[in-house]
Amino acid sequence: MDKKIESYTRSSVFAELAQFCHLSKKGSFIEMTEWKNGEGVDVVIASFQDRIIPLTWGELIAIKKLTKELLKDFK
Repeated sequence: MDKKIESYTRSSVFAELAQFCHLSKKGSFIEMTEWKNGEGVDVVIASFQDRIIPLTWGELIAIKKLTKELLKDFK
C-alpha cells in the first residue's frame, strides 16, 4: 500500500502582540494561518499561556461583529 504524502504552502499573517496588548510579555506574538481546505484559520497566541484556536470563517466573522458591538461604548 502506497502512502500519499502531500506538500503545500499555507497563507499566514504574523504580528508582535505588544503593539495591540500592553499586558503582553516580551516576545509575545499572534499568528493566523489559513486552513488548507480554505474553510477557516488557526490562530496562535504565544503569550502568558500559548494557545491555538481553530475558527471557521463564520466564527471569525461573528467574533469581529460582536467585538465591534462591545467597542461602541469605548469611543
